[in-house]
Amino acid sequence: MRDQFATPRRTEILEHEGEVEDEDLIQREDMVVTVSHHGYVKRVPLSTYRAQKRGGKGRSGMQTRDEDFVTRLFVANTHTPVLFFSSRGQVYKEKVWRLPIAAPQARGKAMINILPMQQGERITTIMPLPEDESTWSSLDVMFATTRGTVRRNKLSDFSDVRRSGIIAMKLDEGDEIVDVQICTEADDVLLTTSAGQCIRFPTTDVRVFQGRTSMGVRGIALQGDNDKVISLTILHHFEAAPEERSVYLKQSGAIRRAATGEEAEAGDGVEPSEPTPETQAADAGASISSERYAEMGAAEQFVLTITELGYGKRSSSFEFRVSGRGGKGIRATDIGKMDEIGHLVAAFPVEMADQIMLVSDGGQLIRVPVEGIRMTSRASKGVRVFATAEGERVVSVERLSEDANGENGHGDNGNGDNGDGGDESPT
Repeated sequence: MRDQFATPRRTEILEHEGEVEDEDLIQREDMVVTVSHHGYVKRVPLSTYRAQKRGGKGRSGMQTRDEDFVTRLFVANTHTPVLFFSSRGQVYKEKVWRLPIAAPQARGKAMINILPMQQGERITTIMPLPEDESTWSSLDVMFATTRGTVRRNKLSDFSDVRRSGIIAMKLDEGDEIVDVQICTEADDVLLTTSAGQCIRFPTTDVRVFQGRTSMGVRGIALQGDNDKVISLTILHHFEAAPEERSVYLKQSGAIRRAATGEEAEAGDGVEPSEPTPETQAADAGASISSERYAEMGAAEQFVLTITELGYGKRSSSFEFRVSGRGGKGIRATDIGKMDEIGHLVAAFPVEMADQIMLVSDGGQLIRVPVEGIRMTSRASKGVRVFATAEGERVVSVERLSEDANGENGHGDNGNGDNGDGGDESPT
């Protein structure tokens, strides 16, 4: 035996100085993290979802209750830090490996049992961060509250977050964080209120605050005590003259109607604002080159708005002109018909392949493809998306990206079954 296994030992055994953390023993592995509408979270190894050809049924990704559904899905490494911002102004931090690992069909674990949240506190934003903290100083985070306050900080301000949480933003009594978004100085901020107003301004209009306990500055002037900010959206900044935007909206609207057979709506494809010399010049026959049209088309984004009585529409980002921070803004819906359509409850950018889930205070849910919602002017009332019952109101709208629709081909469960209809599959 000695002659047969005479190879000298290759492993070098040395004394180790210092402590070994649990994280040092965690293998680096990509995980699919899913979060449900009611706050259940879990992680599943990405290798669980084998590749599938286009057009497959996918596989069941999370077993949820009838009134629950998957609202967020992202792929992150086990060592990726994740920030959890709460409505109370707190921020919590966890590494992905500390989130509960579960089977693809499992519901996961309630975040209130993972994070030290108080009664009534809820998580409003989940933000996975780059593992390399040296890149954080080049990124900013924008906060927005229900009372129209905004604040910009360096992402590096949140590099040292205890598991028990720290203050992310100081809030007045009754105020809550609406959303927190990563942004750069090349982006714009779009705030939308329930009273149907919106304002778009450059991120540079908000100075970088040095502390986390400040209250920020005013982003939009609310219309009354019952008005509140319902969304924060980060849009890519694009320099375009008013006449260019007007011409582009007219041409793109005409092309779209020719392709879909839709009839023109009053104000459709035209920015619904007071006439200006620029828009009058566009009406008089101004034009843009095909190269400029293609450039604007590549930079165009689409903003979806939904009202509490189930009306919705998609509008071009070029309809939302850039102005200064702190004003009353411009119309985001037909405010003259708010008795018919209700106040706004959601506004966010969407892609054609997305779907949205609407939830009413009566416990009804509906899942709608974005491509079926009409493209029209930002100041129009839109079309009926959800036929709410008498006295019923839409209380929540969630965007289900393509990865949450069962259409990205991560895998199936071996027998072609996609669970109980596919509405709960995040893959």
